[in-house]
Amino acid sequence: MLLLSGVSVIRRVPSPSLAILALVLAGSVAGCDRQKAAGEQAAGSQANISRSEAKDARGIETFEHQVERGNAGKAAPTATFRGPDDAPVTLAGFRGKPLLVNLWATWCAPCVAEMPTLDALATKESGRMTVVAVAQDLQGAEVVDPWFQKAGLKALQPYIDPQNALLDAANSALPTSIFYDAEGRELWRVVGAIDWQGAEAKALLAEGGV
Repeated sequence: MLLLSGVSVIRRVPSPSLAILALVLAGSVAGCDRQKAAGEQAAGSQANISRSEAKDARGIETFEHQVERGNAGKAAPTATFRGPDDAPVTLAGFRGKPLLVNLWATWCAPCVAEMPTLDALATKESGRMTVVAVAQDLQGAEVVDPWFQKAGLKALQPYIDPQNALLDAANSALPTSIFYDAEGRELWRVVGAIDWQGAEAKALLAEGGV
């Protein structure tokens, strides 16, 4: 890993190039519908949003979200994804303290909108919890690594899941953030974008001892 102007530059072997994903803003929780996005990618649409470009999108306060507790107590999935060094990773490797897993994609406007607040949370609470953002872009490192290099995030790293294994296990839309306790059991999840520096998020995190 190299450092360039304070930004982590990741060296890894890019995943094979697939068709480019499209931007879709979905229904009630203002999430991103993967099936609709896949349909539009066939038509050649592109919406690869960097942090700076997100200024032209709707602000995080305009996106809705909902808190779901129906999976409380369920063990974290065993699906494998890729770390910043391109090594295989599972959620079991993060056990020992609370874990917040954010499923997102570079083409998803609500995902990008909440990312700076998620990074601030990861920076502030690094001693008490782990925050992992796992990109669901089908193109993997080819689009995710450049996004991170431009975004200027301080704590989050580019984990990728181009096979969408975690999203399939969650059976949810993007963005989805799932909180696991230190033993790897789900406590709650937020479907949609939320301000991770806001009062609601702080109350949710307090439930997990953060």
